[in-house]
Amino acid sequence: MHRRAFLMSAASALALTAAPAQAQLFRRGPPDMAPAHEQADFILVLKGARRLILFRQGTAFREYRISMGNGANEGPKRFEGDGRTPEGLYTIDWRNPNSLAYLSLHISYPNAEDVAYAASHGRSAGGDIMIHGINNGWGFLGGLQRTRDWTAGCIAVTNGEMREIWSLVPDGTAIELRA
Repeated sequence: MHRRAFLMSAASALALTAAPAQAQLFRRGPPDMAPAHEQADFILVLKGARRLILFRQGTAFREYRISMGNGANEGPKRFEGDGRTPEGLYTIDWRNPNSLAYLSLHISYPNAEDVAYAASHGRSAGGDIMIHGINNGWGFLGGLQRTRDWTAGCIAVTNGEMREIWSLVPDGTAIELRA
């Protein structure tokens, strides 16, 4: 127990000393898009493995460890506020350079089937499911954010990873989220 407390304290101290440098790094705004021949044409999210994989012409070329909604292990997203991450086929349909978390790519959840399911239970399906970096002001946590699922249903990566994903994933990219 003492060792874990010491390690968390040491990691926090190290992260805090790096925070000003990292804050400066990400103050530049979103990165430019990569050339078209380097961009992804498909994203696969493996919820159980906590992985997001970018594909180009059927070949995986980048893989990231992720955090998800705090109810991600309980099945697909069904209702607003359930903390779950969706499952199924969707599209990256827009991006937000000024989101509450560092950069964000919107996933087209809910689709008509998701809305119908929620409505049949007298509930809202929710929305605003994104791939994003760490919440603004907390970027110094870096990879520590992966120690638990903490989003409201979104997919989270580090801010550096989000810069890369932002540049490699154009709007209109298909995304499949699997259990």
